[in-house]
Amino acid sequence: MFQFTHHSHRRYNPLTNSWVLCSPHRTQRPWQGQQESQNIAQLPEYDPKCYLCPGNARASGDMNRDYESTFTFPNDYPAVKVDQPEYKGDESMNGLLRVQGVRGQCHVVCFSPAHNMTIAEMPEDAIVPVVRTWIKAYTDLAQVPYVNYVQIFENKGAIMGCSNPHPHGQIWCTESIPEEPSKEIHSMRQYYADKGTCLLCDYAKLESTSEGQPRVVCENPSFVCVVPFWGVWPFETMILSKRHVTKLPDLTEREQRDLANIIRRIACRYDNLFETSFPYSMGVHHAPVDGGDHEHDTHLHLHFYPPLLRGATVKKFLVGFEMLGEPQRDLTPEQAAERLRNCSEIHYKNQQV
Repeated sequence: MFQFTHHSHRRYNPLTNSWVLCSPHRTQRPWQGQQESQNIAQLPEYDPKCYLCPGNARASGDMNRDYESTFTFPNDYPAVKVDQPEYKGDESMNGLLRVQGVRGQCHVVCFSPAHNMTIAEMPEDAIVPVVRTWIKAYTDLAQVPYVNYVQIFENKGAIMGCSNPHPHGQIWCTESIPEEPSKEIHSMRQYYADKGTCLLCDYAKLESTSEGQPRVVCENPSFVCVVPFWGVWPFETMILSKRHVTKLPDLTEREQRDLANIIRRIACRYDNLFETSFPYSMGVHHAPVDGGDHEHDTHLHLHFYPPLLRGATVKKFLVGFEMLGEPQRDLTPEQAAERLRNCSEIHYKNQQV
C-alpha cells in the first residue's frame, strides 16, 4: 500500500505552479558529505567595531544614532539605486536579449540595539516594534512614485550570506514586481477567477481544520504557521494570516502583536531543533504598491527558508536533479512539522538544566 512516509511522490505548489519531488526513504542514507563549521562564539552585547551597533560609525562614515529599539537607515551598498540614467538599449535578436533598467531603494532595519540578540531570543514586546517599523516602511515607500513593490526580508546566519551578526533585516523596493511574488500573484489571480475564493484563505483553513493538523507547527488567534504541503527546504515554514488581509498596514494592533508572537515562536523552535542559532532567509509577501487592485490576488504571508537538514552542521544543497530537473526533499513536510512541534518555545539557552 502506498505510504507518503516511505514512497517517492511529487507535490504540487499552487502558489508558483510548480512541483517538488519527495523521497522520504532517503533519510536513511549515511552522510559523508559537506558539513558546515558551527560558529559557537559568544558575542558581546555591544561591539565597538560593528557597523550596526548604536552610536558606531558605518562603512560609509555615517554615524548610527544611539537607538534603543529599532533603527532604519539607507543601505550603504544598495543593490538598486534611485540616481541612475534611464536605460534606452536596443533590443535585438527577436526579443531574446532583453534588458530593463531598475530604480529602487534599499534600507537596513536593525531589530535590536543588542549585538548578541536574535529574533529567536527577543521577547515578543521587542518584536512588536519591528513589525511596526515594517508597516511604516511599507506605507512610506508606497508613496514613492516609481516604487511598485516593497520586499521585506531577513538573512540570518553566515551561511545565508549575512555579513554582520547584529540582528537586522532589509527592505528593498523596486520599480518592477520581483519574480517570486509575481508567480504567486498570477496563481492567486487565476485561482480566484476559477473558484471565487482566495487561495491562501482556503489553504490556511484547510491546514487549521485538517484531522490532526499534520503540518501545523503553531498558531494563535490571527496567524497559523505551517510546513507547507509543497515545501522544498527540509524545515521550510510559512506564516499565514487567518483573516484575509493583503498587506501589513491592514493589520489591527492585536494582529500586529500576534504576528510578533508567532515569529518569535517559530524562530525559537528553529534554534531549539539543533540547539544552534538556526540560519534562514525569511521574507514577507504582500500586495504590490503599484496602485492596482490586489484584493483577490494577494494574501499576507511570510516564508521561512532554512537550509539545515540533519543537524547544526549539515546543510541542504540544491544541486543535480534539483537544479536540472525539479526541487527534491527527503524529509516529508509532515515529519518536519512534527519535529518542530516537539521543540520548546523556551530558548535552549534559557532552559533550566
